[in-house]
Amino acid sequence: MSATKSRSTPSYSTAGGESGEIGRDELFHILRNQRRRFALHHLKRRDEPVDVGTLATQVAAWENEIAVEEVTSDQRRRVYNALQQTHVPGLEESGIVHVDRREVALTSRAEDLDIYLEVVPGRDIPWSEYYLALGSASLAALVAVGLNIGPFAGVPGIAVGMFVTVAFLVSACANYYHQHESLIGASERPPELRE
Repeated sequence: MSATKSRSTPSYSTAGGESGEIGRDELFHILRNQRRRFALHHLKRRDEPVDVGTLATQVAAWENEIAVEEVTSDQRRRVYNALQQTHVPGLEESGIVHVDRREVALTSRAEDLDIYLEVVPGRDIPWSEYYLALGSASLAALVAVGLNIGPFAGVPGIAVGMFVTVAFLVSACANYYHQHESLIGASERPPELRE
C-alpha cells in the first residue's frame, strides 16, 4: 500500500478505529442513491450538525420537488425511516458522517466526495471529446500555417498560437466553472434538480 493518499482511494477510520481506504467502488456506492446524495448535499450546504428530522424534511421536499413547508407527514416519515435505518448508519460506517444523538455532521472525510461525474445531458458532448476536437483543430491550423497552405499562407504563426492559447484558456475556465457547479453542496439545489 502506498504511503501517499490518492484521490480515488481516500482513507477513513471506521467506528472501531481501524484505518482503511475507500476505493472508487465504495465512493460510487455511497453516491449511487439519490436520497443519500440529497442528504449529503444538504449537510454540505449547512456545514454544521443537522437533526435527522430536519434532514428528512429537506430531502423529502427535494424528492417531491416541493417547498419544505409543503412536505406531508407521510413523505417526511418515509424519508426519515430510510435515513435513520439505512443511509445515515451506512454513511457513518464509511466515515463520511458522525452521529451524536439525532445530530448528523459531516466528517473531514466528506471532502473525499468532492469528485464530480461528467454528466452529459441530451445532445451535448463530453468535455474530453471537446478538448480532443479543439486540440486536433489547433494542430491542423498550426500545420497549415507552417506549410503555408491555403488561407493560412499569410497568417503569422504567433497569431495562430495566440488564438489557440486563448481558446484553451477560455475552454478551461468554462470547464472549471461547469465542473465545480456539479459538486455536491456547491449550490442551493442538488445537481440533479438544477435545470
